Amino acid sequence: MKILYAIQSTGNGHLTRALEIVPILKTKGEVDVLLSGTSSELKVPFKVDYQMKGLSFVFGKAGGVDVWNTYMQMNSLQLLRDIKNLPIEKYDLIISDFEPVSAWAAKMAKVPSIGLSNQAATLHPLAPKPKSKDIMGKLVLEHYCPTTFNYGFHFKSLDRQIFTPIIRKQIRDLKPTDSGHYTVYLPAYSDEKIIKNLKRFKNIEWQIFSKNAKEKYGHKDIFVQPLNNDSFIKSMLSSKGVLCNAGFGTTSEALFLGKKLLVVPMKTQYEQQCNAAMLKSMGVPVLKKLKKKHEEKIEDWLSSKTKVVVNYPDQTEKILDVIIAHHAGRKLDKQMEHAPYHLFQ
Repeated sequence: MKILYAIQSTGNGHLTRALEIVPILKTKGEVDVLLSGTSSELKVPFKVDYQMKGLSFVFGKAGGVDVWNTYMQMNSLQLLRDIKNLPIEKYDLIISDFEPVSAWAAKMAKVPSIGLSNQAATLHPLAPKPKSKDIMGKLVLEHYCPTTFNYGFHFKSLDRQIFTPIIRKQIRDLKPTDSGHYTVYLPAYSDEKIIKNLKRFKNIEWQIFSKNAKEKYGHKDIFVQPLNNDSFIKSMLSSKGVLCNAGFGTTSEALFLGKKLLVVPMKTQYEQQCNAAMLKSMGVPVLKKLKKKHEEKIEDWLSSKTKVVVNYPDQTEKILDVIIAHHAGRKLDKQMEHAPYHLFQ
């Protein structure tokens, strides 16, 4: 059986899942890995067979996606060439973690593909949605990666096709401690804006991980360092709490480690707004923006001892076995070609 596993590498969450999924898939068949995107700091320990630019989002410095730079770095002709030239029909099973080249190649060739991502879960009818409607953001999420059948990951299981997060072994085997500091990762904000908002809180140590910093530097109780996977894990593991955006990877790992969590979803990122809605329903505080007017809400979080308790068992192989059993080698059912979900009885 030939399997194509395609990964979106904007951010790090998709790749952390891949660290667990790829080795298991390789025990099930012959696996090719496709990687597209330009915004990840993680290096993968497995062979990448297709490396593509794909369709990435560029993070800004004011809390959201930099729309202009996202547009400027986009290469539509290259994207179309990549979609056309991908030999999609030679695979018995195509799994896409929100990766657009593989999904569109499969759609154009009328070959069934499987979505396996957090994004798929946020679109589920039972998943909480943000109060403020973002019609354009929802449309982008629905059509960015058009897969035939969808399985998803969310902070809670919603039905037989929406599972709790995959926690990488590097995190699952650790024992958390509490050294009293707070770990911060807000890649859509500038270091200056983060420091300006956090220096108001006295006698609180903040360990900020930055996509922009070239070297470590400190400001009283605030310490900034370049983003590094091992250093970030070490800081989060020994933290009292985690302040981050509402991406899926860091938030899931923070909850798994039993850390207090405060999230600031990125502006113009519908997926993060949906994640924030789910986290809020579970008791996690959410900030609309990192601003002075939200100082009291941060104070309340710092003084709170409340933690959200979760149970995230290791079920990665079971999930992949279900997908293989139902989809490997199957032909596209014309009646399901445009259906976002297919429920098995």
